[in-house]
Amino acid sequence: MSSSNSKLDNTNVLKRSLSLLYVYALATGAILTFLGYWDGVFLTNAGPATFLSFGLMTLFVLPIAFVYCELSAMMPSTGAELVYNTIGINKHAGFWSSWLIMAAWIAVPPAAVMGIISWIDYAFELNMSYGQIVITGIIVLVIYTIISLLEIELAGKIQTFMLFASLIGVVLTGFLFLFSGHWSISNFSPFIRSALNGGGATGEGGMAGWLIGTALLVTPYFGFETVPQMVEEGTFPIKSMSKAILGSVLTCGALYVFFFFALAGMGPWEVLTEGGTSAPFVAIKVMQKLGWGYYSLFFGIVGVLFPIGTCLLGFWISAVRLMYAMGRQNFLPKAFFKTNKHSQPILPNILILVLSLAAFGLMSSTSYLEDFFSLMAFACAVAYAISMISSIRLAKYHPEWERPYKLKGGQAFRWFALFIALLIAWLCTLGQNIGAWKGLGLYLGVGAIIWIWMIFFKWPKDKVWMLTPDGEKEF
Repeated sequence: MSSSNSKLDNTNVLKRSLSLLYVYALATGAILTFLGYWDGVFLTNAGPATFLSFGLMTLFVLPIAFVYCELSAMMPSTGAELVYNTIGINKHAGFWSSWLIMAAWIAVPPAAVMGIISWIDYAFELNMSYGQIVITGIIVLVIYTIISLLEIELAGKIQTFMLFASLIGVVLTGFLFLFSGHWSISNFSPFIRSALNGGGATGEGGMAGWLIGTALLVTPYFGFETVPQMVEEGTFPIKSMSKAILGSVLTCGALYVFFFFALAGMGPWEVLTEGGTSAPFVAIKVMQKLGWGYYSLFFGIVGVLFPIGTCLLGFWISAVRLMYAMGRQNFLPKAFFKTNKHSQPILPNILILVLSLAAFGLMSSTSYLEDFFSLMAFACAVAYAISMISSIRLAKYHPEWERPYKLKGGQAFRWFALFIALLIAWLCTLGQNIGAWKGLGLYLGVGAIIWIWMIFFKWPKDKVWMLTPDGEKEF
């Protein structure tokens, strides 16, 4: 991957020890959303047609994923958006696309911990105080920090176990719903319902509300872009990354469609969503009404705890590697580039822990979930759009570069993927509330401070560099 004079040749390198299965598990686990926790949010926003929304979103995301397959094989370097968009556009696009995608990644740990604690509190009727919640959250976040600082194979093994246990458990639950004797197709009528666009408790948000709800479902799909973050640690051929990228999207897409088709038929929309309030644990509450007490605990583990746990670990590791690349390529101080004896970045792990602890301690249990959900979807879609623009420019200005993954459809397909990304981003703006915009504004403000620091202080001394198919170049 690098020559003897390469800037990549130093002691702080990532260790090649991840099999394709582990990378697939880390990516699929990152995509696998808070299935049994956010089920009320999904059904509230997209109604009985939630399964159709997931099917459509799978088709929408796939073109973007195909382009990522091409980019990741052509420029196999940790950093993904940072690399693609710096080389394809400029270092400013590289930074801002990375900053946007990281908005989603670093927001996951505190929200995930809150989800884990919420299930524990609900399942065992603990009525935990705020202090107990904070202490538990701190313990969980510290444990994940320790896992991330150890050998990457450990994280891969943990992720693989939780992922496949979750997949098997959720599929089993779907079949149990379908053959429970309580599932009815009549619960899908009226088919298009949404609490968005003024629908509220009646669900009469119409087609517009349903379209917004569908667009917001991009959040349960982002995560496939974590695969390129681990390319320097893979023991498999570069071209095989496409199997992990596309496999993660298709696996989760099929699971979402099947599970929400099974769940939506278990009761009227207004009953399942408790009047369009986005109340969590819909599937678990259905089981409890049916007298499936012990099974609801089992599903809580495989349908709530494990999906949240895999999501948290996948994004934690990816955010660490993006910060590592930013330190290496002179976007952040070089201290972000230092690794420990296990070849794991030190400072990025500590920073994510600190940010997660701060966010967890301050988050509100009332509006945070909706604000977080909307913010992640919009930021992620914009980052995807920037990467699609880079792909178009690279195809135009560097058609001679080797592309191990051959993208079918050529430039027309890249433009189509860009249109999809922009469409999703625009639809997500229609579902943003004031809290989400404030959060996004604050986050972008912090990014602007770092960006200005780089322009006037960092980059005049340390040039941004990237490993391109033509060799190392400065930007």
